[in-house]
Amino acid sequence: MTARQGRNDGAEPLRRTVLAAGACAGLGLLPSATPSAHSAPDRSRAGGLSGEQYEISRARQTVVVTELGAGLRSYRTGGRELLDGFPPDSYPTGASYGQLLIPWPNRIDHGTYVFEGVTEELPWSEPAQQNAIHGLTRWMNWRTVEHHPSRLVMGLTLHAQPGYPFSLRLRQTFELTERGLTVTNEVGNLSNRPVPYGVGMHPYFTVGTEFIDDIVLTLPARSYFRTNHRSIPVPPPVPVAGTPFDFRNPRRLGHTVMDTGFADLTRDGSGEARVDMTSPKSPVSLTVWLDRQHEFLQVYTGDTLPDPARRRKGLAIEPYTCASNGFNNGYGLRVIHPDREFRAQWGVIPRLDRAAG
Repeated sequence: MTARQGRNDGAEPLRRTVLAAGACAGLGLLPSATPSAHSAPDRSRAGGLSGEQYEISRARQTVVVTELGAGLRSYRTGGRELLDGFPPDSYPTGASYGQLLIPWPNRIDHGTYVFEGVTEELPWSEPAQQNAIHGLTRWMNWRTVEHHPSRLVMGLTLHAQPGYPFSLRLRQTFELTERGLTVTNEVGNLSNRPVPYGVGMHPYFTVGTEFIDDIVLTLPARSYFRTNHRSIPVPPPVPVAGTPFDFRNPRRLGHTVMDTGFADLTRDGSGEARVDMTSPKSPVSLTVWLDRQHEFLQVYTGDTLPDPARRRKGLAIEPYTCASNGFNNGYGLRVIHPDREFRAQWGVIPRLDRAAG
């Protein structure tokens, strides 16, 4: 096994590894799941199929997170919705609207991987393609650890199970600031041995156009993964130059079809990679930023959504700490040692041109 070069922070990114079923900066274990005595009064609303609806707000911004999966259901600024999501009495369905993807994003080939010499086998949550997809926690009930006016912390203990015989303490924080929304994932290893880990999220963004064809997109990626007929990436990533997936300079999305994993992200001086969405037909624009822990992006134009009426209504911009099938190909995979943590952040910067609106 060849270790990928990177920081020695307690969570080792691997270049080659193999894993199997159900799915940093390391210091101590994460705090207890007991709700804080200093938390603000509960501002949850009873929901339907996605459980309680937890709202935070600041100035003109409002976010709603669901009990089911700690999903990001709604993000509004200036009265305008930035997410193509679902109503409070519904749930994300098979389209993964706003879902949190732990302990792996996207797919594991045939639900099988090898970790520390042991072959693990996960249930096929994508039976048509014979893959395990989008982790183990998106259909679980998360609990509130803290709920303040502009900050929400959701918690979950993921216990060992067939295919993922490891235990994790998870925290997902949603915070509104003057800049916008910041989303933080923190994980602590409760097992007595190393665990494989990756995290992603699956929001569909909109700037208010009827279809995403009219958006102008900038993607800070120099390479992308080709895939096989079962949507499994075929390493190594190849250059975007000269392909329909080269959005390093802003251009109209048009009829481009993507369910594409991107790599080799370019970053600004602060270390952030930034995806920009604008449209000449809308006063709304936004930036999705990723910290250095998020080495990969998945972009999905929604052309294969189960409901034809929802296709190409929102653009899924999915921040990933590891690539699809990372438990097998090792791209970005973190190995978290006992009593260590991993932390990753991404966020959204919304803009509203009031003169244009």
